[in-house]
Amino acid sequence: MSDIKTTLQQDLPLLQLPLTEEAVEKLAAFGELVIEKNKVMNLTAITEPEAVAQLHLLDSLTLLKALPLKGKAVLDVGTGAGFPGVPLKIAEPDIRLTLLDSLQKRMNWLENEALPSLNVSARFLTGRAEDFAQTNRGLFDVVTSRAVARLNILCELCLPFVKKGGYFAAMKGEAAEEELLEARKAISILGGSFECIETYEIGGALHRIILIKKTDTTPPQYPRAYARIKQKPL
Repeated sequence: MSDIKTTLQQDLPLLQLPLTEEAVEKLAAFGELVIEKNKVMNLTAITEPEAVAQLHLLDSLTLLKALPLKGKAVLDVGTGAGFPGVPLKIAEPDIRLTLLDSLQKRMNWLENEALPSLNVSARFLTGRAEDFAQTNRGLFDVVTSRAVARLNILCELCLPFVKKGGYFAAMKGEAAEEELLEARKAISILGGSFECIETYEIGGALHRIILIKKTDTTPPQYPRAYARIKQKPL
């Protein structure tokens, strides 16, 4: 039994997620694929199996505790090595998953190697979020992003994709409250409303999810070009 699988089996009860044995096997296999591919491609700074299980796989799965995702259209912005989107799809196969990232090599690996080997399906968008926002505006029940940028910047990149009544779930760490205060104006301008912060403990570390509900339409001038967003956040 792999160290990743052992850690998953030990720590999953903390999240009280009733995953099938097949899902646990696939999650462990995905973690091992990431570690192996990381030897030749920069996917993650986290490479120790127990840490991959806790800080990537289990961290991703906390979103299933925060929101009902069964049957939902979910967009993972800045997916990188596939987190949190791929673990979510493995754990809840009814998710209609779209992965978005600007790095072609990573997306090629996910689309042509990793996901086919696990028999996991997804839609792939390769490019910048602001470039896809107009053609995918308001299409998703849930949009999530993990460790991509500060919340005031992320809101402009992500909220345009969310349909009214849906959620933007920003996966954050210890600075969640500070970033939320900084992003209050942006959330309001972009048609969002802060709902809550969900907190989970995995391996002694706190993992936080900021839930923002889409209550109004995002004005059509957003998102702006990324250089403008970064230079002058809302």
